[in-house]
Amino acid sequence: MKDWLILFAAIIAEVIGTMAMKSCEGFTKPIPTLIMAVCYGIAFFCLSIILKTIPVGIAYAIWSGAGIVLIALVGYFVFKQSLDLPAMIGMGMIVAGVLIMNLFSKSVAH
Repeated sequence: MKDWLILFAAIIAEVIGTMAMKSCEGFTKPIPTLIMAVCYGIAFFCLSIILKTIPVGIAYAIWSGAGIVLIALVGYFVFKQSLDLPAMIGMGMIVAGVLIMNLFSKSVAH
């Protein structure tokens, strides 16, 4: 369970870092740039910890897939960016893939 909480922390840190990247406007705003750097550092640190127990392909697929979906949703709700039907279908397929790996794969450490 601890490993999954660390993976969750990595995902959340990466999403916050990406939100800050949108706000740092090409590294011209110091506070968002600092937030981005710290959050990415936390994300990669957490990801490196879980790679001791979760296979790298599985961990990275979950981390990146969840990050993609969450940041797209943040873009929609926070930054008022539109999501068309193909984008929503694609995100649904990412979520389905992560669920299939977690529920059915013998490669995932439960």
